[in-house]
Amino acid sequence: MPSGDDAAVVAADALAVTSVDMMVEGVHFELAPGWASPADVGHRALAAALSDIAAMGSRAGEAYIALGLPARVTDDEVLELVDGAGELARRCGVTIAGGDIVAAPALTVCVTAVGWSSREVSPVTRAGARAGDIVGVTGRLGGPAGALELLAAGREPGPELLARLRRPEPRLAAGAAVAAAGAHAMIDVSDGLAADASLLGRASGVRLRIELERLPLLPAAADAAAALGRDGALLAAESGEEFELCICAAAADADAVAGAAADAGGPEVTWIGEVRAGDGGADLAARDGTLVAARGYEHRV
Repeated sequence: MPSGDDAAVVAADALAVTSVDMMVEGVHFELAPGWASPADVGHRALAAALSDIAAMGSRAGEAYIALGLPARVTDDEVLELVDGAGELARRCGVTIAGGDIVAAPALTVCVTAVGWSSREVSPVTRAGARAGDIVGVTGRLGGPAGALELLAAGREPGPELLARLRRPEPRLAAGAAVAAAGAHAMIDVSDGLAADASLLGRASGVRLRIELERLPLLPAAADAAAALGRDGALLAAESGEEFELCICAAAADADAVAGAAADAGGPEVTWIGEVRAGDGGADLAARDGTLVAARGYEHRV
């Protein structure tokens, strides 16, 4: 049912999968020329919550948006923000079913997204990876980090990098497809692949080994890394708010999982490592086998 009443009424499927995600101005974004427009902020906030649904392999259903508004934000900016979220919702088949608005000292966008799963294809969690699995990632990495580091250095990122920062795409179709194809575990890349792979490894009680040379780097991010004097593979491993999917699956299912993502119109899956027995976590390995330290992404612009 459409929003407008005191509460939303939803026809439910067997299993509900719910994510709550909050973005705060000055921490997660800047509402400023050259950084993000109100429409970008609305899109980005909804995309972050829907990405969590994608990582569970579930079908997105409804979203609820609560706004904390400082006095300086105009009515036109609020409408633009809502329109940005609404455009993404329409493309993803998501209904924005309600929300709330309050006064706040900083622009704050809190999105609750609800996904649905049948009992035939249960949600995929972080805790299902097994020793012997292989590790994959969707898409190409490094775009958001390349944009942020160039902005911090006073340089202008190119349009491709800014698009990856401002308008990330939740991998809903790919997540549902690889879940149906038998993926054992998934997590979305919001804190950087290195950090999120470690979270998945700890949840599963296994050790992920990621080969840095296999990481799929966005070409524009490779150019940014070179301009910044950064190692491109490490930039890809540390880049946060990518909202790509890190996937663990049986080696025998590699072609089926990658093919399912492609058939769903999703980005290519690149196999970047393996799962081993050991203490929960993840290691990044250079070409010569030495382990490389990487930092997680800090959500502070």
